[in-house]
Amino acid sequence: MLGVAAGRHLHALAHNRDPRPVQVGRRRRSMGAQHALGRGRHTAAEIDATLAGLVDRVSRRMRTAGRVGRTVVLRLRFDDFSRATRSRTLPQATAHTQTLRYAARELLESTLPMIAERGLTLVGVAVGNLDDGTGQLELPFERQSGSELDAALDAVRERFGSGAITRAVLLGRDPGLVMPMLPD
Repeated sequence: MLGVAAGRHLHALAHNRDPRPVQVGRRRRSMGAQHALGRGRHTAAEIDATLAGLVDRVSRRMRTAGRVGRTVVLRLRFDDFSRATRSRTLPQATAHTQTLRYAARELLESTLPMIAERGLTLVGVAVGNLDDGTGQLELPFERQSGSELDAALDAVRERFGSGAITRAVLLGRDPGLVMPMLPD
């Protein structure tokens, strides 16, 4: 059915024989999180709250790993199990929660008519084009960058646990399963 070469390769993999070398030391190119919403209709406010929680989780992981990213990706799965992906590349790499949340929210707003028509069962956020943050620095022309707030929130979560502090929009909502992550 597969042919001789593909059949041998598949048989070898099924018996735990793989001659390809294991590549270590490669850093991941993106970080993301997703949340299954279940079938049925969801309001825009519910989806936005879920999105805010996902962006919080991803940006915290990025800051912990010392990484910044430029491309924000929104993943959607609809009631008919079809999928849609939207992305936006930022002018500068960042791990700033508010900047990533604004980009993800813009992507979500552009897909709201599609969501209203087809329903939504899963929403996911990923940040790609990761870098270690050693690129060209930019002068801070903004009055407040918000990185101090992110650092304070990260410190509280590290000391008292991830449930110690959360956004008001997420109070009383199920955060879903949180998978333990390997260090980056």
